[in-house]
Amino acid sequence: MFTEGNTVELKKEYTDDIKKSVVAFANSNGGQLYVGVSNDGAPVGLADADGTMLQITNTIRDSIRPDVTMFTTCERIAMEGKAVILVTVQQGTARPYYLAGKGIRPEGVYVRQGASSVPATDSAIVRMIKDTNGESYEELRSLNQALTFTTLEREFREAEIPLGEAQYKTLGLVDMDGTYSNLALLLSEQCPYSIKLAVFEGDSKAVFRDRYEFEGSALAQLSDCYRIVDRYNRTRAEFDGLKRIDTREYPIEAVREALLNLIVHRDYSFGGSALVSVFDDRVEFVSLGGLAKNISIKDMLLGVSVLRNKNLANVFYRLHLIEAYGTGMPKIMKNYAGYTMQPKVEVSDNAFKITLPNTLLEAQSAVAPEPPRLTGREQDVMDLFADKESIVRRDVEDGLGVSQPMAVKLLRQLVEKGAITKVGDGKRVRYELG
Repeated sequence: MFTEGNTVELKKEYTDDIKKSVVAFANSNGGQLYVGVSNDGAPVGLADADGTMLQITNTIRDSIRPDVTMFTTCERIAMEGKAVILVTVQQGTARPYYLAGKGIRPEGVYVRQGASSVPATDSAIVRMIKDTNGESYEELRSLNQALTFTTLEREFREAEIPLGEAQYKTLGLVDMDGTYSNLALLLSEQCPYSIKLAVFEGDSKAVFRDRYEFEGSALAQLSDCYRIVDRYNRTRAEFDGLKRIDTREYPIEAVREALLNLIVHRDYSFGGSALVSVFDDRVEFVSLGGLAKNISIKDMLLGVSVLRNKNLANVFYRLHLIEAYGTGMPKIMKNYAGYTMQPKVEVSDNAFKITLPNTLLEAQSAVAPEPPRLTGREQDVMDLFADKESIVRRDVEDGLGVSQPMAVKLLRQLVEKGAITKVGDGKRVRYELG
């Protein structure tokens, strides 16, 4: 006789729990399941061993995902002259294995713990996924398999690009077993990540005006967030003859590229939200995750591109949202060519921030200042410059018929207003147009 343990499970007869034991063995170190043996290790045999074996193989095939049949064998053996079914399970290479009706969550994923098959913890599930698929977030299997793709399908339909079962696999949304990846999660309506947008009055966060949060498919977040930023991107109209010229506070293409960077290059292993902050003088885009390994800010500005989420970028590329890899930052900088104020890029270990300055503020500061407002007497003094490059105090006294103190006062007022400039000192002092 023998007893149950970490790699041995005994069943007196067939029960539905057999599938949990197979899942647990495949997710752990493998094991053997005996059907027709009591818990004390004594063989009791099976009246219909062949029928039971068929039932077990069908259950393993139909109830467990991914397909674990290649790691299991099911055979009829004799123990003390009695018919027993022996199911041998090896550790699988596509862990975590789970019950098809439960999904990749604790109630569907089992592991061995002593002589029992118990639900795996969330951390254990994530660890198995990483051990199997590596560290690329978007390629890992999604813990949520109940996904819908209304937005994704609409975007592909409007772009007149086919999106069927073959494309889902080619794009990396599902694996060969039909299991959704984290890429699929990002593009589904169940995407757990969001973008938070806040609007502030002035150039600080002291006065709050409005806030928004964009959820759902990453594609929906892109369009929804752009629409709100565009609402606060005011337009200045100028006329060149009969032609009207509109200028936006923030170049449309620069805003678009900054938002694409926010979504496509984000490190989704962080659970927080991406942030967009709109001020009177700038817009800030903060994405979680620093630069990719071995890439500097200078490299990025030159167009060097190391994609953190290459499959997500590929979907955006197919939808013509990305024209070419590595062109985002050069496009942003090109849109600010000729301006003194330039976009600012800041990077920490876990965050990436792009700041777009308000171009209209620079345009307003470049406009010539209005001339100072003058009194009647002050304008009379300015008229004395009509045929002279400079004047002295005596010219004011004689020209306006005023006293010396009044002439001194008028000249001092004009100097303070910036209309004229005082040159020299003492008896040699004179005044020139400012």
